[in-house]
Amino acid sequence: MVLPATGRAWEEIAADLEAAKAKDFSWRGGRMALYFYYLDDALNDVQKKAYTSFWTENNLGKRAFPSLAKLETDVVEFGLKTVNAPDGAAGTFTSGGSESIFLALQTARDWARAEKGVRDPNFVVPRTAHPAFSRAGHALGIEVRRVRTARNDFKADVAAMEATLDSKTIGIVGSAPHYPFGVFDPIRELGALAQRRGLWLHVDACVGGFLSPWVKKLGYAVPEWDFSVPGVTSMSADLHKHGMAPKGASLMMLRSDELKQKYQTFDFRDWERGQYLAYTMQGTRPGGAVAAAWSVIQYLGDSGYLECARIVMDTKKALMDGVNAIPGLAALEPSELCIFVTRATDPGLDIGAVSDAMVARGWFIGRQAEPAGIHMHVNPIHRESWRTYLEDLRACVEQVRGARTVGKEAGLTY
Repeated sequence: MVLPATGRAWEEIAADLEAAKAKDFSWRGGRMALYFYYLDDALNDVQKKAYTSFWTENNLGKRAFPSLAKLETDVVEFGLKTVNAPDGAAGTFTSGGSESIFLALQTARDWARAEKGVRDPNFVVPRTAHPAFSRAGHALGIEVRRVRTARNDFKADVAAMEATLDSKTIGIVGSAPHYPFGVFDPIRELGALAQRRGLWLHVDACVGGFLSPWVKKLGYAVPEWDFSVPGVTSMSADLHKHGMAPKGASLMMLRSDELKQKYQTFDFRDWERGQYLAYTMQGTRPGGAVAAAWSVIQYLGDSGYLECARIVMDTKKALMDGVNAIPGLAALEPSELCIFVTRATDPGLDIGAVSDAMVARGWFIGRQAEPAGIHMHVNPIHRESWRTYLEDLRACVEQVRGARTVGKEAGLTY
């Protein structure tokens, strides 16, 4: 890139931006397995208008922008109510699930230093827990110990986790649901363990926090996962996933405001400007993200979130039924919310080659490593593409089988 000698017209810049997308996969066509959450153009328009209405406001400066303080308070209160937080609970608007997880581990570390005298801490987590926990541990000086999950249901093995605890363990983690297989860890059992051993329990509900309550309203069996479970200390939930807000919006929530004020707060005064107070890892914080999240909540309301949940669960069932109808493929069970994995039941079928063939047809495929499979995170826009997806998936299976047959006839090994 070369800095132009004089400024260019917006029309030229817009054309270049559009051209830059030429090789992107089509999220609008529902051809992506992850990275986006989309209902319709009407909601998209609300997101953009709300974001740009607070385009220049800085959410670090709440005294300058009391409007943002009020909007953020409203969003946090919505989140706390959604996850059945008790009276006196607290929350923080963050940039995403990774920051929410980071803040949870940081707050737990500082709590353990002050309350338990632990200076060399560790967290014990299921192997299915998000990489953000290990990333946060790396930055914060917390050893993160990953424990293999039960292979029959992919849930956290509580007994194995307890066996991994030692005198330096300050916390444990459960997911609701976790990302690899889309199942809920046994949060009630983890809560009992946390209470028994005096540990911090963080529940990662970044995927399910703003979907599970409405899925439950639809009559689906949803495992216990939120603050109604004794022993849960903190929770992360992403507004920019199934909360349907634009990107840059998550919540980190704590069972008590005392924990936030004593152990999450960064209150710095050792410079000439005086007090610098922050609750997140960010300095400048985009006001547009808060305004857009608030507006989406107002626009959708309870009925809108219920409809999103209905679309997701109906579409997931259609996809899983369709996968199971393709010879040589099966949807991995259990799958409890919006995520499922497609695996090959035919030992001679290379699921990686099927994925490659799908990519060649314009699908962005989520690739599962263990076991090898195709990972799908269903969101509302997939209602527009699931039939075409299944048609192409069946064709790709046949294509891979055909190529293998030709290869065998030619004396090639696979």
